[in-house]
Amino acid sequence: MPATPAWPPSSLPRLFVDEPLAQGAVVTLDGGAANYLANVLRLQPGAQVKLFDDRTGEWLGKLTEAGRKKVTMIVGAHLRPREPVPDLWLLFAPIKRGRIDWLVEKATELGAARLVPVTTQRTVVERLNLERLRAHAVEAAEQCDRTALPELAEPVKLERALKDWPQGRALLFADEAGGAPLVEAAAPGPAAILIGPEGGFTANEREAIRALPQARPVSLGPRILRADTAAAASISLWMAAAGDWRG
Repeated sequence: MPATPAWPPSSLPRLFVDEPLAQGAVVTLDGGAANYLANVLRLQPGAQVKLFDDRTGEWLGKLTEAGRKKVTMIVGAHLRPREPVPDLWLLFAPIKRGRIDWLVEKATELGAARLVPVTTQRTVVERLNLERLRAHAVEAAEQCDRTALPELAEPVKLERALKDWPQGRALLFADEAGGAPLVEAAAPGPAAILIGPEGGFTANEREAIRALPQARPVSLGPRILRADTAAAASISLWMAAAGDWRG
């Protein structure tokens, strides 16, 4: 007897909708999302898509109108709730375009809960397009079946970030001077990883970070890593040691 195919099929398009979803709600999309559904995929009324809102989880939507510039759909069955996300922040010094886009994409895929651009003394990139970075995070979540998006914070100076650091959150910072292997320093509970710029932290910055009681210098291994690679590697190590990759 042939197996019953899964429903809804995994091949259905997935889209993020930045509004709370509920059964019976009517959703209207325009701009890039409408163009993708109506002109790229050429979907017609009656076609189904998966929707997620970073609030209530994933839903099944059915197109009721598919114009060239506007698509309307009605929300149907609730497919699954919003996934639980480990309480891990990633603090990173802004790097050049392309590499920072990749960093945000991979941090989203790997499950970071909050992304915080941090300006350091050796940071070269001074201006960030947060709207573009959020678009990369959304695209990564759509393609990787995520139902949660990381919060993307406004850039902050390292000095201010340290001054306002939460009491109960561990800060694991990749220190060129060395430290405990990250897999050994990671522990369950609220945590953050701090990745410096390509040129590393200055001596004064390293001293200020180490003075924070919650700070733990860590090592990412014997090889020198670029900032974006270090971010992806450190999240992976933390998820394996203290996050939701265990077991």
